[in-house]
Amino acid sequence: MRGINEINYEKQLIEIITHDTYILSILKAVEKLNLIDAWVCAGLIRNKIWDILHNTKTPINDIDVIYFNSSDTSWETEKQLENELRILLPNEPWSVKNQARMHLKNGFNPFTSSYDGVAHFPETPTAIAMRICKKEFEILAPYGTQDLFELKVRPTPFYQKNSEYYSKYIERIKKKKWNQIWRNLTIEP
Repeated sequence: MRGINEINYEKQLIEIITHDTYILSILKAVEKLNLIDAWVCAGLIRNKIWDILHNTKTPINDIDVIYFNSSDTSWETEKQLENELRILLPNEPWSVKNQARMHLKNGFNPFTSSYDGVAHFPETPTAIAMRICKKEFEILAPYGTQDLFELKVRPTPFYQKNSEYYSKYIERIKKKKWNQIWRNLTIEP
């Protein structure tokens, strides 16, 4: 059951995105593809919130779009979808990934949905996705949005499971150097 803080953070997230014409255009472009279980996720959303909470603006490195289609897991289809998004919004760093094949990247069991894919992201504030569906905002956040808004970075349960995954989490944190960009983060460990 979601607590009052979680509900308030979700409302706050929707409010922020509602007033961001750039992210709105991205969500609307993805919606036009009519993909199954499609979401905009990870850094675009995370960085937007962290930027606001730190009164800064960081560059957009990529726009992660995920969807789930177990009947077509080809890399070529993902590239075709990126090209379609480039037609809708040119010059953007699109990255489209079918979660039906992404389990192979880290040796997980096959994912069953985009939710399952996001649940396997390394950190809790990154494991967040959004979309517009039938003119309504939807949030997919297996671990909630509290860590995102409270500037806490910790591994998701799948990256806490064993030392190999936890080591990947630690390597990623060191490589990203988020605490040098957003100084108020609390990073576990």
